[in-house]
Amino acid sequence: MESTFSSVAERGYVPTPFTLVARYFAWSVVAMLFAFLLNVYLSFWRKWPGADAAFGPDAPALAWLQVLIYALALVAPAVYVSLTRGRSLREDDAVMTRLAAYIAAAAFWCVLLVGVADYVISFLRVEGILENLFGHQLATDLGRNQFRAPYVHGPLIIASLVIAAVARPPGFTWLALLVVVAELQIVISRFMYSYEQAFMGDLVRMWYAGLFLFSSAYTLIEEGHVRVDVLYTNFSARTKGLVNAIGSVCLGLPLCWTILLLGMSSPASIITSPLLALEVTQSGFGLYIKYLMAAFLAVFAVTMLIQFSSYFLESVADYRGDPGKRKLAPVGTA
Repeated sequence: MESTFSSVAERGYVPTPFTLVARYFAWSVVAMLFAFLLNVYLSFWRKWPGADAAFGPDAPALAWLQVLIYALALVAPAVYVSLTRGRSLREDDAVMTRLAAYIAAAAFWCVLLVGVADYVISFLRVEGILENLFGHQLATDLGRNQFRAPYVHGPLIIASLVIAAVARPPGFTWLALLVVVAELQIVISRFMYSYEQAFMGDLVRMWYAGLFLFSSAYTLIEEGHVRVDVLYTNFSARTKGLVNAIGSVCLGLPLCWTILLLGMSSPASIITSPLLALEVTQSGFGLYIKYLMAAFLAVFAVTMLIQFSSYFLESVADYRGDPGKRKLAPVGTA
């Protein structure tokens, strides 16, 4: 352990009780996030009783297991921080940033693959070609989202997770280009061929929502969000770090938790309800992705919460004057 601390000191970083508490706080927030998401899945998809049932009469064992998941989310970060006392704030910051980037990249590939696949299926359905290609039964099944979601969307979502893990993360300028292309094909087909269908507008809305909700975490870490700035520009780097750390804890994290708790805490919440019902649009032959667009809000909250935790660590490091400050990407890059 002494050698670890000496090597850390050599590169200009000296851990203190304050930095250990900051690291524990950030990792416990991320751990509680995944514990919450796991319990949402267990409660609403697997029909487990829920952690709150452990404190009622005749508490079932599964409820206590869900409580244990939350307890582990508080204990595991403490163990991790204790075993890695020599890790700097910026190293943990980088890990969290990569995690948020992976989730956002997977979501990008998901909207691309699912959007294109659903677009093709909807086009074939509305033109009466689907049944000729796949037969009456499969064409009928593809018209029900209880079939299309698990057997078409599901494999594409899994493929998106794999692609995001092995491929270079795409820039969000590509998603912006896709939005323009999708809108352009509506203009061309409408005014040149007098042809327009509901699924064409649905694709634009899907990609447009993904562009803004998935790129928010990246924009945060690159200082791209608009600031109503009266004093901040003239602050020292140390004061900026303090302001950003306080803002992350008092404003950023509560916002993300509010979205998750209000959106996913019950089967009737605005995020879980469409996901459970595999909700689709009522506009005839539109895309069957309305339930996924509800999930976009959860992706936004998850990536932003992880990134705010990362931003908190970076801000504390700036406040301390730790070396290795990350350079912002040039304006216009993604």
